[in-house]
Amino acid sequence: MRVIFIGDIVGRTGCEYVAQILGSGLAERKPDLIVANAENAAEGRGLTRKIAEMLYDAGVELLTLGNHTWDQKDFADWVDDDKRIVRPANYPPGTPGQGYTVCRVQGKSVLLVNLMGRTFLSQLDCPFRTLDSILDAHPDVHHVLVDMHAETTSEKLAIGWAYAGRVSAVFGTHTHVPTADAQILPGGTAYMTDVGMVGPRTGILGMDRESVIRRMRTHLPTRFTVASGPRQFCAVQADFDDQGRATAIEPWQVVEPGSL
Repeated sequence: MRVIFIGDIVGRTGCEYVAQILGSGLAERKPDLIVANAENAAEGRGLTRKIAEMLYDAGVELLTLGNHTWDQKDFADWVDDDKRIVRPANYPPGTPGQGYTVCRVQGKSVLLVNLMGRTFLSQLDCPFRTLDSILDAHPDVHHVLVDMHAETTSEKLAIGWAYAGRVSAVFGTHTHVPTADAQILPGGTAYMTDVGMVGPRTGILGMDRESVIRRMRTHLPTRFTVASGPRQFCAVQADFDDQGRATAIEPWQVVEPGSL
């Protein structure tokens, strides 16, 4: 089984670049499942139904989220209607949406889990205990993919090592900068601390750099907008055997031509 996981998609321009890259690159790669983190897809903050449909049309099959899950005011009203969207599972019980989903790929069950770290982010429930509970409830599912949406590399690495051999993959998201540590951990767990982002590479984490710098210089309220200019596409491709053990992992990165 081959899975492509796409890093944080920033803004409509990022969504359009996903469609462009997937439209030209899938014939060679032949993935069985495409997952993307879409928590920044609505102009950097959250997800709308229209943008979700745009990503589905582009070929993405499942969407994960993160700390911007609730930034679009009507998201909680419709997320329960779309089982292809997975928000962090360690939100408290009763929160709208779902923290994981199970789908069928090549006749096998695949469990996709979204977790959010707690360091420098919201103080949610423990991601370790949350993942333990989900795994305990699905003992017969061997293909388990985890999107660990966290600020610190240490928290992502901790999840990777704690569940090495227990899950098929831990893909880190949130910090938008791809790390150079794609690897297979003991027991066959594909791991990468941060997959990176899809969106304008001329900004700061996809946002207009001048507004970000102004906020940092002055500490005054500043409206962030998605940057313009050439884009980058960051994803990871991983292969798994019939028991859900990773056999290969490879970053997939494309940089759109253009001056900074």
